[in-house]
Amino acid sequence: MSVEGFQFSAGQPDFSAEENINRLCSGGFNSFHVVVIGDYMLDKYVYGEAKRISPEAPVPVLEFSEEKLAPGGAGNVLANLTGLGLFVTSIGRIGYDRYAGDLLGLPAMTFADTSHMIRSGSTIVKTRVMGSRRQQILRIDQEEMITPDEKEIENVLSSLKECIAKGVNGVVISDYGKGFCSPYLCRSVISLCKKHEVPVFVDPKNKDWSHYSGAFLISPNMRELRLVTGTDINNEDEEIVRYGVGLTEKYRIENLLVTRSEKGATLINNLGYVHERVTTKAEVYDVSGAGDTMIAVVTAFFIAGIPLKDAISIANIASQIVIGKIGTYAINAKTLLNGIQRIKMTDSYEIGHNFGKSHVNKVVNWQEAIVICSKLRNEGKKIIFTNGCFDILHSGHVDLLTSARQMGDCLVVAVNSDDSVRRLKGRERPVNSSEDRVKILSALEAVDFVVIFEEDTPEKLLSLLHPDIIVKGGDYNKEDVLGREHAGEVVIFPLIKGFSTTRIINKIGRKNEE
Repeated sequence: MSVEGFQFSAGQPDFSAEENINRLCSGGFNSFHVVVIGDYMLDKYVYGEAKRISPEAPVPVLEFSEEKLAPGGAGNVLANLTGLGLFVTSIGRIGYDRYAGDLLGLPAMTFADTSHMIRSGSTIVKTRVMGSRRQQILRIDQEEMITPDEKEIENVLSSLKECIAKGVNGVVISDYGKGFCSPYLCRSVISLCKKHEVPVFVDPKNKDWSHYSGAFLISPNMRELRLVTGTDINNEDEEIVRYGVGLTEKYRIENLLVTRSEKGATLINNLGYVHERVTTKAEVYDVSGAGDTMIAVVTAFFIAGIPLKDAISIANIASQIVIGKIGTYAINAKTLLNGIQRIKMTDSYEIGHNFGKSHVNKVVNWQEAIVICSKLRNEGKKIIFTNGCFDILHSGHVDLLTSARQMGDCLVVAVNSDDSVRRLKGRERPVNSSEDRVKILSALEAVDFVVIFEEDTPEKLLSLLHPDIIVKGGDYNKEDVLGREHAGEVVIFPLIKGFSTTRIINKIGRKNEE
């Protein structure tokens, strides 16, 4: 196949098939079975706040607040698949230690068949220490490289044959380079699957792809593409296609899907190539697990009958959602369906008060807010922005929001996250969770969109949205409004006397004391 070969038409998924997509995301995936073979890990997140330096050494002291666990590596691929509703069989290696129990006890793993897992050595654990602003301070890796022996590979193939006999729609090899996905194991799995016409999807970490030869689809990121070619490839269309065509021919790969960060993804096969673009540059909180989501969602939708190009478009949307989350995050059917509907909405809505949106769909993430604001600007509409904790909504808030909405075509309300409120107001706040606060705000007619921010101020969000007007209450001076340089102007509305969330809370406290 030449680089000048036929080029697919690019774009968003074919939403004329929306009924089929809705059906799949509403329970339709439960009739499909995928086997996930690979390096299973436990991802541990330790959260806290570093307020002082240790007297023992010049290092920060983290005041522990919470710990969260999530399936990592192949486990995250599994979690994405079970989150969509598919039945999954896991094949990999874990130890006999307590970490294995922690991993197998996680909800995503309990929805899968884990009876074929091989027990040897110790479970791989990645511990990430996270600071108050959810930034990663330190990562601790506990891993033991063990290659499966001949007997263990026989057990893997026996388990796979058993699954195929019962009915398997696809196999994912999630190779994190931790030893389990040995060349012999990969070749044996692909050979067995080809005999039974079961497509194999590979997420590679190895620089030698010869043992992936014959796979239905391989999905490297740019770093992995450079590793296998031994070349510092630029993230440009022509180079991706040129090197990609060579790889498909060299390793007899049916489909090569290169994930390209902010430039989307490129699919190359014997028909040609297609560049699937990201609608807009996403606000990235954490890229860990984005590749897992990509391979899982492509697998799920393709084996369920969605054309590969459209499956990739949907997976691209899913990946944009997960990189906007902190830590390892697995997509689920409801979140993905909402994301697809929002992308469709931003491509087709007509400007009007509230854009005809329900209060549920008013809550958007950063990427979606950027898309909406960009579209509004291109259509010459005026964007109004305001922000706050909105912990206990009172009539002063309602008056401010109503007046702000009257100044333009769209009112975007940015809301401090729970952690952000605690840092600003103290440990006893917020009284209402962010979920409750945005739900109440979304019910107001004056509010068009609601977006949550984790930082203490919305300055970073403002730098991405570029509203026409920032509206603040009368306790601010224009020159004190952070991020004002990213807007056309700042408008200060006078405060209504007697209305304050803190005053309301104090008043309730005094009455309780009486």
